[in-house]
Amino acid sequence: MRGIRLRGAATTVPPTLRLAWLAILLLVGIGPATAASTAGCHNGENFGRWLESVKQEAAGLGVSRATLAEALDGVTFDPSIVARDHHQGVFQQSFLEFSDRMVARYRLETGAQMLRRYADLFARIEHQYGVPGPVIVAFWGLESDFGTNMGKLPILRALATLAYDCRRPEFFRPQLIDALRVAERGDLPPSEMLGDWAGELGHTQFTPSDYFRYAVDYDGDGRRDLIHSVPDAMASTANFLVNLGWRRGEPWTQEVRVPADLAWQEADLAIQHPRSQWAHWGVTSSDGRPLPADNLPASLLLPMGRFGPAFLAYPNFQAYLKWNSALVYSTTAAYFANRLAGAPPVSRATRPIARLDGHQLLELQQLLVHQGIKVGDLDGKLGLTTRAAIKEAQLKLGLPADSYPTPELLEKLRVQR
Repeated sequence: MRGIRLRGAATTVPPTLRLAWLAILLLVGIGPATAASTAGCHNGENFGRWLESVKQEAAGLGVSRATLAEALDGVTFDPSIVARDHHQGVFQQSFLEFSDRMVARYRLETGAQMLRRYADLFARIEHQYGVPGPVIVAFWGLESDFGTNMGKLPILRALATLAYDCRRPEFFRPQLIDALRVAERGDLPPSEMLGDWAGELGHTQFTPSDYFRYAVDYDGDGRRDLIHSVPDAMASTANFLVNLGWRRGEPWTQEVRVPADLAWQEADLAIQHPRSQWAHWGVTSSDGRPLPADNLPASLLLPMGRFGPAFLAYPNFQAYLKWNSALVYSTTAAYFANRLAGAPPVSRATRPIARLDGHQLLELQQLLVHQGIKVGDLDGKLGLTTRAAIKEAQLKLGLPADSYPTPELLEKLRVQR
């Protein structure tokens, strides 16, 4: 789920996308149309010839002929995988919509059960890596429902399809190569490499490259098995988070109350102040108690603007963003961990919050560009770059700069068009 897809989201394919599938099928055939249409990303090779080049590259990295044959012989292009990659929209939900759905009662109850069942394992992992059990278990629950939904698709076929497709070959080709290296190392045979359509696998859905680099053998059987071994999967998750910058003994997020007269432009993940400074400005814990007056750096995170829930995001939250850059997912994963660690349910919005849909967000992005403000991709999604652009526009227009898109901001930008 790290910046690629969300497991379990319903996917509907419009007629225009079904036509695209037919076009893709034509592209993988042999003939002049193939060379003319695909020269931009794989030099016009059809899928079979292109796959031979992958085998040669993997062989140069030490993957044996036997592994290559077992993994790739007979692999074919799957247009349905490309269709899924082009049609994702689940992260359009607001934080409360997404967290209400993903941090459901059954996940909280099951997560608590897992923490009890594997208490000794998580104690050992925290002692070695410094990552608390609730943090790991929250990812476990969100990524695979605690191992019950790890995916059943052959990831080698999915990765080969996505690596051949022209959308993101620079990401997926190395993933395919590293999946072959995982097989060569003896961690998983190709026949057992079953996972998600985007090539992720295991209890916490590692990409093959992260699997190759950060998986650890924690049960001592000589293999790094993130599908069948809970100890391997949990310890590997901790090891990965440490490599993403996790800091031992520090919090990740904390729900807070924010005064109505706060200087809203300070609410920005790119801005950090000591916790004592937030306390000086009137920010308190969610139950109204004062914050510790210490120097622990923190950013103020307002996932739904100044009228929604508020969190102090500590340096460990950056590991969440590196796990998955979608803010709604990262905030939800951190909140889930807090709940498993004993925190109460998040506060609701203090007033109704109007949310722009994807079409309105795309229009907002276009209007921001018209104002000379960089928004990143024009994709109708509320990413961190778009939030920063919104803040810049709010400051120019004299609006509360909480980085959240509102109908009022959209209308003001329309007037200035």
